[in-house]
Amino acid sequence: MIRRLAWGLAALLVVVALALAVWEPLAATRAAPPPVRAYDAVIARDRFGVPHIFGRTDADVAYGVAYAHAEDDFSTLQEVLAMTRGRLGAITGKDGAAVDYAAHLLGARDTVRRDYPKLPADVRALLDGYASGLNRYAERHAREIRLPRLFPVNGEDVAAGFVVRLPFFFGLDALLGALAGDEPIPAERPQGQDGAPVGQAVSENGSNAFAVAPRRSADGWTRLVSNSHQPWRGGVAWYELVVHSGEGWNFAGATFPGSPYPFLGHNEFLGWTNTVNRPDLIDVYRLATQGDAYRYDGRMRPLEKRRVWLPVKLFGPFTLPVPRTIYRAVQGPVMRGDKGDFAIRYAGADQLRMLEQYYRINRARSWDEWNRAMAINGVAATNFIYADRTGRIAMVYNAMFPRRKAGFDYGKVLPGDTSRAFEPGHLGWAAVPKNVDPPSGFLQNANNSPYLAAGRGSELLPQPPLLGVETDATNRGTRAVELLEADRSISQSDIERIKYDTGVSQRSWAARWFDRVLRAPGNDDAKPVLARWDWNFDGRGPADALAALVLREGNKWHYRRRAPTDPAEALKVSADYLGKHFGRLDPPLGEVLRLRQGGVDLPLDGGPDVLRAMALWDEADDGRLAVRHGDSFLMFMAWDREGRVRSRSIQPFGAATTRPDSPHYADQASLFAAKRTKPVLFHPRMLRGNVERVYRP
Repeated sequence: MIRRLAWGLAALLVVVALALAVWEPLAATRAAPPPVRAYDAVIARDRFGVPHIFGRTDADVAYGVAYAHAEDDFSTLQEVLAMTRGRLGAITGKDGAAVDYAAHLLGARDTVRRDYPKLPADVRALLDGYASGLNRYAERHAREIRLPRLFPVNGEDVAAGFVVRLPFFFGLDALLGALAGDEPIPAERPQGQDGAPVGQAVSENGSNAFAVAPRRSADGWTRLVSNSHQPWRGGVAWYELVVHSGEGWNFAGATFPGSPYPFLGHNEFLGWTNTVNRPDLIDVYRLATQGDAYRYDGRMRPLEKRRVWLPVKLFGPFTLPVPRTIYRAVQGPVMRGDKGDFAIRYAGADQLRMLEQYYRINRARSWDEWNRAMAINGVAATNFIYADRTGRIAMVYNAMFPRRKAGFDYGKVLPGDTSRAFEPGHLGWAAVPKNVDPPSGFLQNANNSPYLAAGRGSELLPQPPLLGVETDATNRGTRAVELLEADRSISQSDIERIKYDTGVSQRSWAARWFDRVLRAPGNDDAKPVLARWDWNFDGRGPADALAALVLREGNKWHYRRRAPTDPAEALKVSADYLGKHFGRLDPPLGEVLRLRQGGVDLPLDGGPDVLRAMALWDEADDGRLAVRHGDSFLMFMAWDREGRVRSRSIQPFGAATTRPDSPHYADQASLFAAKRTKPVLFHPRMLRGNVERVYRP
């Protein structure tokens, strides 16, 4: 009897194990491939491995973009594609399942099913070409596929990736996490110290950007600097490329995994870059619910609801199915939990216009064309800093501002039982603030208020309060304006010096933070070291490492708009870390802060919230701080007096960040650490003598 029970239990365990191993791919819907078409792309790899993609049509180029990117980072591309299908958890486990839940909650696939057929034919052709390039690579490299039945993919999958990811750039992911977890609900936003609102969930995306008009430059050139701060690995890490189409699309810049075109860079005529802006683009409504119904305008309405299954990878081939119910109210998706039931209204929801907008600005040949493309108004947020060969510069505080009604404080949780607090839709392009050709001749943004961009006498006027424009000041923004205002004739070497600056402004929030740290009681051993700091993270001072850790502790609350932490505790944590791992409070900054990729291990300067940004790091076993987020893809662009463009760029690692066997796994690292750049071979003639290989995928 006992033996039969044992055998029965063993058989049951085998059945369960088999079920956990096979249910996810069997349950996954296989997508229809894109329409069959013969694509013809040529890829020329330069000596740094950067792909230059040539095609007769734009769709041919998109096919080549996908294939080239897959050669360098197929692993990450698969994670992005799995996310668009709600299957990321089957690859990465519970963290991926949280993203899958968000994709279901936002209704990404519903939006795509409804609106994809409405996209212009050339946009759909571009997305289908990109998907076909991914499918071609997967077909040739089946052993690299990480998830069964992920391929083929199609243009709708590519579109879904945009729908899921774009809201995360203005903090929707942080808000969802706060509502689902232990973080405080961002209901009240009283002003904290240094004017930082308290309680609003904000992610740590960042960037710097600079534009200099001919009248402010030493040589009459127009200059634009793209200095994005993104993770150095993963789904939003930059990938450099140059594209040339027989239909007139020529562009050099960088893209994210899953995109058929660059998101920033330049063509012959103009260029732009982005920085994350942080207006209030999310409204939270507290619902009055009874069961699965909610009160709205005096009557009960049923919540829309749908059951989904989230795959959560356990280990090996075993994936656990986790059921969740997705709810929706009139205002938008609903989060239900112990804190209550909340509906969320966010900018850019339920639309695909961003797909056309990015494509059109890639192809724009003038300010008027670029402006018309921007007026499509489908990109929910991010500043655009622009320059062109005519000498025009501009900063567009881009956002899809929700329509709002006077009489409510949209910085707080709103009543969800009345239509008086909710108005569908968003304001149009005319409402978007723009600073065009300021008298100062320069523009900058470093994730600070748009009211600090061009210097005295050249700033934007205050905007209507209901837009929710932020008034945050970063040290980077304060310092950049100081440096730009002080230089009446800005040369190329000047703009490089400003971009790589490692200083802290005495007028910034950071200076006030250091003052509080030094005035706080205790830490008598660390205070004298910090007091001798020279306000610069250039790696030459004995207190640079300690100051960098202290500033990181401050930036955790300041940039995230949280209540200030205890300054004495911040200094203690920082000093204890150095004491534990280095046996001293004054180790050289370059010994502590490192660039690490494979066998490459290089010293870095810079730090959190300085223009030479080293924002986030991992604590290695040896105590070194391996940077993973900060200065990432960097591009210096310039148009000379005759309107001819030239540019230089650099990445922290190389073109093939997930291919350890590639010569381009980390071949740019030494240049990056030394603050040097490489030429962008934008014009095809520049490739002569600089090509590693040429092939047709």
